[in-house]
Amino acid sequence: MGKLKGVLLTEGMHGMLSQVEGLAKALEIDFTHHKVELNNLWRLIPPKFTPISQSVYKKIDQSDFDIIISCGRKSIIPSIHIKNISNKKVFNIHIQDPKINLNYFDFIVAPEHDGINGSNVITTKGALHYLTESEIVEHKNYLNSFIKKDERKIWCLIMGGPTKYYDYSTKNMKHIFSIFYKLLKKHEFQLVVIPSMRTPLSTIHYAKEFFGENHTVVMNVDKKAYLSALAISENIVVTCDSSSMISEAALTGKPVYIANILPRKNDIRFQRFRNLFRELNITRNLGEDMEKWTYQKLDEANRVAKIIKERLNS
Repeated sequence: MGKLKGVLLTEGMHGMLSQVEGLAKALEIDFTHHKVELNNLWRLIPPKFTPISQSVYKKIDQSDFDIIISCGRKSIIPSIHIKNISNKKVFNIHIQDPKINLNYFDFIVAPEHDGINGSNVITTKGALHYLTESEIVEHKNYLNSFIKKDERKIWCLIMGGPTKYYDYSTKNMKHIFSIFYKLLKKHEFQLVVIPSMRTPLSTIHYAKEFFGENHTVVMNVDKKAYLSALAISENIVVTCDSSSMISEAALTGKPVYIANILPRKNDIRFQRFRNLFRELNITRNLGEDMEKWTYQKLDEANRVAKIIKERLNS
C-alpha cells in the first residue's frame, strides 16, 4: 500500500486519540486529527436513530483523504457521511462497537470483550494505542532528574481517573495506597506515581502527601514521564478504570498489576477485558502474592494494520 492520507475523527479524549493515532501510525499514512462536534440535540441521539447528514455535525474541513479512522459514538455519523460524499474511493475504519449496522464501515476494529462479529470485524485483545517500544526506550532517562537516587528498584503506579463506573474517592484511593504501603515495607522499592489527564488534582496531592518524600509523584500530566516510567519500572501497576493504559503497559512485557476499585455500577464489560488479560498471563491483581512472570508483548496496532493492509492490497 502506497502512502495514503487519513482523517482521524474522535471526541478529543486521550484514550480515543491514542487508538486512532496508533492505527494510523501502524498503517504508515499521513493524517490529520479532527475533533467531532455534533449539532444541538443530535449530541443526545444514538447513531442508529440519527440521519446520515451534514446537518448533524459541524463541518470537517478536509478534502483530500483516502482513509477515515474514527473512534467514539459522536464520530460515527460524520465518518459515514464524509465517506459517502467523497468524490473518490474512501475506506472508513471505526474503532469500537459502533452499535449501528456494521456494513456502513469497511472495517470495524473492536476489542474481543465487546463480543461483535462480522466479515469486516477485526477483533483485538485490549485497546489499540499509539505507543511504540522505540519511543519507550528513547525516553528511558527522562525521569532521572525526578526520582530519588538510591539502590531501590522502581515500581510505577499509573492512575486513570473517575468514570461512571469507578469513583476516585479518598476512601478508594486510600485502599490502593495502603496496599502499596504494605508492599513497600516488605519489598523496599521506590514508587513513581504517574497521573493522566483524567486524574483529579486532589488525588495527585493526596498521593504526594501519603507517600512522602522517599517516593516520586509526578505532579503534572507528562507523556515523557509516563514513557520513562514504563521503561525503568520493574513492575507496573495501573488502575482498573483504564483499559487503554493497561493495554499500553502490556507492550513492555513486564508484570502488570491491576489496582482495583469497587465499581459503583455493573462493570461486566471491563471485567471481561481484565479476565482476558489475566488469561493471556499479562496481569495480576495488586495485593496478590508478588511473583515474576513473562508473556508475549502485546502490539495490537501493528497486527491489525497488517491485516488491513493485506485486505486493501487484495
